[in-house]
Amino acid sequence: MGMTYVTTRIFDFDKTGEPYEAQFLVDTGAMDCMAPGNELEKIGVRKEQKSIYELASGEKIEYELGFARIALMGQETVSRVIFGPKGIEPILGVLVLESLGFIVDPIDKQLKKLPVRPLK
Repeated sequence: MGMTYVTTRIFDFDKTGEPYEAQFLVDTGAMDCMAPGNELEKIGVRKEQKSIYELASGEKIEYELGFARIALMGQETVSRVIFGPKGIEPILGVLVLESLGFIVDPIDKQLKKLPVRPLK
């Protein structure tokens, strides 16, 4: 299966300034989003806590994270975002996808909006 990217904007929690905008890799194996920490600091996202994450290699790393508004494809939600290393490829995790009602179509490598969200 190929890779899926989507233009994503991250705002500080209160939307007080310009967002960080980039092509994010859609990673259904990652829970949270990650962006370069220096970019998150520029837009005013505050570091709120630390959490340990396990990478695909099995390595465990502690990262700082904050809460931000995340917008893509005309939808917006609030979610955790990891302060990644400078220059890291931004990652869009599954919690944002589920929160906004998107699924990944593996055939055309695009995000698709669910017509109905299950509530059962």
